[in-house]
Amino acid sequence: MAGSGSSALEQLFGPQLLDKGTPVPTSALAGKKAVGIYFSAHWCPPCRGFTPKLAEWYTKDLKAKGLEIVFVSSDRDEAAFKEYAGEQPWLSLPYDQRDKKAELSTKYKVQGIPSFVIIDAEGTTITTDGRSAVSQDPEGTEFPWRPKTLVEMLSSAKLVKGDGSAVAMSEATSGKKALGLYFSAHWCPPCRGFTPQLAEWYTKDLKGKGLEIVFVSSDRDEGAFKSYFAEQPWLALDYGDRKAKEHLSSACKVEGIPSFVILDPSDFSIINKDGREASAADPTGQELPWLPKPIRDLSDGPAFINEVTTVMIMCESSSKDEQKALETALTLLAKSYVDKAKAAGEDEPEIGFMLSTDAEGLSEQIRAMTKLADPSTKQKPRMLILDIPDNGGYYVAPEGTEVNEESVKKFLAEYTSKALSRQQLE
Repeated sequence: MAGSGSSALEQLFGPQLLDKGTPVPTSALAGKKAVGIYFSAHWCPPCRGFTPKLAEWYTKDLKAKGLEIVFVSSDRDEAAFKEYAGEQPWLSLPYDQRDKKAELSTKYKVQGIPSFVIIDAEGTTITTDGRSAVSQDPEGTEFPWRPKTLVEMLSSAKLVKGDGSAVAMSEATSGKKALGLYFSAHWCPPCRGFTPQLAEWYTKDLKGKGLEIVFVSSDRDEGAFKSYFAEQPWLALDYGDRKAKEHLSSACKVEGIPSFVILDPSDFSIINKDGREASAADPTGQELPWLPKPIRDLSDGPAFINEVTTVMIMCESSSKDEQKALETALTLLAKSYVDKAKAAGEDEPEIGFMLSTDAEGLSEQIRAMTKLADPSTKQKPRMLILDIPDNGGYYVAPEGTEVNEESVKKFLAEYTSKALSRQQLE
C-alpha cells in the first residue's frame, strides 16, 4: 500500500521535493496519514497572515498526527520562493517545476491563494478546503478532516418549523421531488430581496409540485435568525447547530449568499447548485427538480466557467433555429462529461459546455477578453476553450471551422494533448 501511495504521490509531485533547499525523494511522504498541498506566495498578504499560523499548528500538533505539507509556490521568482520557503517547516515543490505547479493548480481548481488541499497517502482528495478545516480544528482533533457526506449530515440534522417544533428529515422529504437548502441571512440585502420572491413561488406552486426547503442561517445571533425565519414558510436547520451549518456550507461549496442548492431527497446528492437561477427561470416548477442542462446558455449567467474548463460556442448572430441545432448536435457529447462526473461523485464535469446566444452582457466581455470580432454582422459560430482555472488561458479554433460533434471532439483532443496555442485572457 505504501508503494502504491508513493507512486501516486510521485505522479502528482514528480520524483523529488525540497526540504529546506535540500533535495529529497517524494517517497519521503510514504507512511503519512495525509499530505497538505499548500498553494501560497510571499507577495500575497492573506498568505503571509496564514502561513505563520499553519506553521505553528503543524509544529505543535499536526506533524505528530501524521500530516506532511508540500508548499507549491506562486512566487514571482526563485529568490522570493527560497526566502518564503525558508520560513516554512515542511517540504516544497522545486520552484523550477512550473509545469507541475500548473498541473496541480488545474487539478485542484485553485482560484486564489492561500489554498490548502488535503489528500491521503494514495493521492485521493480528502478536501479542497483544508484552510477552513485546519483553521476550525488547529489541534487536529478531527484530522485528517475527511468531510462528512451530505447523507451523514442531513440524516441526523435537527429541523424546526416556524413554531419551533422539531421535524425529522425523513418526514420533511417524504414524497418530495426535491429538497432545497436555502443559505441566507437577514443582514444580507440580496437575501432580503430574494426571500419574499421565493416564499411567494413556494407557497403558490413549488410546495405543491414537490419541493421542500430548509433555511440554513448565516444570521449573527439567534434573535436575528428567529425574526428572519418568521418571514419564511418552510423549515429551518436548528440555529444552535452551527457546526452542521458550516459543514453544509462547505459540502455545498457555498461562496456567498443567498445560495439555493437543490438536492435529490432520496440520496441527498446535489442536483443543481444554482437553484436561485433555476427557480427564477421556472417559478411555477414545471421543470422541477431543475436538472441542469448539459449545455448552458451564457445569457443565464457564468455558471461554472470560473471553475471548469469550458467549450464555448459563440453563436450570437445565428438564428434561434441554428442555435437550437448547435445545442442538439453537442448535447450527447456534453452529457457524456456530466455522466462521467456523476459516476465519479464529482459536482462538476471535467469539461463544461456553453452557448453564447446573446450579443450583450457576458458575451461582450468574453469577446473583448479573447479579442474576437464583434458579432454585429452575420458570421459563422466560433469555437473557444476557456481555461480560466489555468490562470485565465484560452484557445480559439481556426476561423471557418464548422461546429459539430466531431470538430469539438477534435478540438478537445488537441487541447488535451497540448497541441493548441495557449492565449491569455485580457
